[in-house]
Amino acid sequence: MHQEVKPPESPPEASADGVVWLRPEYQGRHGELVTLADGARLVGVSKSAISNWQKRHANFPRLVLLTGSLHKRTKWVVATELVDFARLQRTRKPRTGRKSPQRPGAQIAAEKAAHYEEVVRTLTEREKRQAQALARTRAAKRAAGERLAGARARLTAEIDAVARLGTQKDHRATTTEKEHRP
Repeated sequence: MHQEVKPPESPPEASADGVVWLRPEYQGRHGELVTLADGARLVGVSKSAISNWQKRHANFPRLVLLTGSLHKRTKWVVATELVDFARLQRTRKPRTGRKSPQRPGAQIAAEKAAHYEEVVRTLTEREKRQAQALARTRAAKRAAGERLAGARARLTAEIDAVARLGTQKDHRATTTEKEHRP
């Protein structure tokens, strides 16, 4: 997470209070130094932006001073170097993520036209198949309607025949009773 500081040829010695000078030329010039957290406020970015710059950019200002215990170090840099680096970061071109140049508008329009021609062709074929299926469905419906009409006619004829038989039986029974009466 934190950038490893490569020690100079002769490793700096920590004083009794845990101070390690990594760039001895700035000893006695404490007014020119700023902590990374204060530097973030100075240049108007977050502490995580400073941390990311430190990890990702080899030209990030070198640390000048480390203070504090071994487990909780405060890192110091030269304020003007940090401001210059931040200014450079803000003025550089942002990456767009494009690896190749953008295609010309005419090429894009031609590709879109070809795509939509294919879409129209596919939908036309689908419409034709659905029209054929609809025609088959209508023919089957018409045939079923004709069969239904025939079945209803036979049912009506059957009901009429049963009704006539019932009437004839009633008529016979009535006639037979009249004949047997003295």
